[in-house]
Amino acid sequence: MGEEYHNEISRKKNVYPVSRSFKKYLKRYGREVQLPISYESLTYFQGAMPCYNKKGQDTLWETVFYHHSLTAEIHHALIRIYSLIKAAGANRAEDHLHVERIDFCVFGNSQPFRVKIVNNYNDVYSYLYIKKADASRILGLELEHLLSPYYINYLVDNDTLIEEHIAGVPGDMFIKEFLHQPDFNPIRIAKEFVKFNERCFARLLGDMRSYNFVFDITQDFDDVQFCIRAIDFDQQSYEGRKNFYLPQFFKENRVFVELVQQHLNAEVIIQYQQEERAQLFKRIKAQRHRLRDLKASVDQDELSPPEKIAQLKKELAEYFDNDKFLLCHSMAEVLRLQLRELVVTHLHSS
Repeated sequence: MGEEYHNEISRKKNVYPVSRSFKKYLKRYGREVQLPISYESLTYFQGAMPCYNKKGQDTLWETVFYHHSLTAEIHHALIRIYSLIKAAGANRAEDHLHVERIDFCVFGNSQPFRVKIVNNYNDVYSYLYIKKADASRILGLELEHLLSPYYINYLVDNDTLIEEHIAGVPGDMFIKEFLHQPDFNPIRIAKEFVKFNERCFARLLGDMRSYNFVFDITQDFDDVQFCIRAIDFDQQSYEGRKNFYLPQFFKENRVFVELVQQHLNAEVIIQYQQEERAQLFKRIKAQRHRLRDLKASVDQDELSPPEKIAQLKKELAEYFDNDKFLLCHSMAEVLRLQLRELVVTHLHSS
């Protein structure tokens, strides 16, 4: 893995509207539904206060408050959304739930609202995120659902996007508090980072700095297992730099790269890359019809500025020694060729 770190985020990404053809795809596969409240409705809060974590540290989120005449209506709509995303709209349990808190984050591309919903009987809670609908972000969610080992719950209604919370230990917190625990095998952590790195590059998911992915930690019968999951899909097929899609090139992930260098030799790294490509190939084969529909729905959509598309297809053409990238006219075409080059063609020739 590379030893130099070049990736820097200079400005916020553009937000792209969801096209009519993409909406048709989302509706066909149960993602586009009518929601009882919109993102814009939540922006009309009357007050806010800083949100602190259990250690008294500022989380950069703000807990927001609404006029008392609107609060009950807003809470009812949010609980209804919870039922839609968790129970396919069954409302039997809605009387057992309440909204404890609505938080807002002014930082980041999506400026999300985070809703904490609590079960009245046992105080078990879940989170929902409400964001501005952005075509490249939704494409990232859909590709995560189809091509990663994990299912993703999300819903879209015009300019509003609802995302289910993805549980796990954030990568930056994992580095500080979990990485060096004596019962955590560093070789397993290194292995998962190699696979995660390969998966992100194959489907062109960018900006995977340590705080944009989480560790799912599972106690197995004889060891602790790790899986790395992306939680931020803002930079799906958007940037022009090839290395932006490789988590190994972010300085925030330096410690994981060092683990790989310390514990894995070149042959083992190649083995783990091959394993991840094999799994991707199986998912592509199983989802080929839906992936075909997805590509057709966004083929003509603007997902990235023209200059970034030009830069990325040039860099990928050089990397793979494949001039077919230079013939791509859209980011969707670049993504399709990237998957074919890195996964399908590679496996067939190995």
